[in-house]
Amino acid sequence: MVFTPELIAEFELLALFNLDNTQEGIKVHNNANPKAQAAVTRLHEKGLVTQPDGGYLTSLGLDAAEHVQALRTILLPQPS
Repeated sequence: MVFTPELIAEFELLALFNLDNTQEGIKVHNNANPKAQAAVTRLHEKGLVTQPDGGYLTSLGLDAAEHVQALRTILLPQPS
């Protein structure tokens, strides 16, 4: 399986969510990068966020964001 640019854009948006406060959402404005706009639309279509322009994570979205953020923590170099 290949991580396509579209999938990576979705990962990047999921990494933006604050997992310490699930009442805090995100909004991708209509003047944002078209890649981010398309990614948030796909996340909404997949049932991961509540609105086509972001909103809050759904239960499934929270699971996905937790996994993305955990993977980022594992793979990024840790400060010495």
